[in-house]
Amino acid sequence: MAKGSGMIHPNMATMISVITTDAAISAKSLKTALKTAADVSYNRISVDGDTSVCDKVLLLASGLAGNAPIEENTDDYHTFLSALEDVCVTLSKMLAADGEGATKLLTIDDAHMIASAIAKSPLCKTAAFGNDANWGRLLTAAGYSGASFAPAKVDIYIGSVQVCKNGGGLAFDEDAALQVLKKKEVTYIIDLHDGDASDIMWTCDFSLDYVKINADYRT
Repeated sequence: MAKGSGMIHPNMATMISVITTDAAISAKSLKTALKTAADVSYNRISVDGDTSVCDKVLLLASGLAGNAPIEENTDDYHTFLSALEDVCVTLSKMLAADGEGATKLLTIDDAHMIASAIAKSPLCKTAAFGNDANWGRLLTAAGYSGASFAPAKVDIYIGSVQVCKNGGGLAFDEDAALQVLKKKEVTYIIDLHDGDASDIMWTCDFSLDYVKINADYRT
């Protein structure tokens, strides 16, 4: 289970999650597995780019399954880790989708610095809320992310609709892009055409309710 709604950005700020298993597994293996799983899940979500001091994820093992204790670098360990990652990613995506005032889940498929910049960009997130295929905001966020890339090689997709080619505009089906953006889950793909590395972030849009919720936080 996991709790969180706002002030969420790596690493896990304002988020509490507790995961339990009956597996028998050594404390050392449990800690290694949790860190590995958190790096591809909880540390890949952002609601608003803000953080606080309240963050924790716990993995508790009872050993009631009665199996031989699981140790690292074994087949059983990799099976356990795969299941743990599935659980953590599922919970993380639910946290991002349930951000304060959110109306949709955004998946950003790209290298980490760029994906992180887009995930916390108010302009990108408000465009998503308005169902606006404004690819220029995505490219701008990529530009100020600090990542080194060639803008003239970048292709951008909203779902399956290509909206940018070689860093420039192209005629695309606005209605098709609108239909993608109206969905509860939207994927942005930024293809740098520079190597094989990739990364992913999950975030949400910024709605009017986000402002209302946080404007009334104390009053």
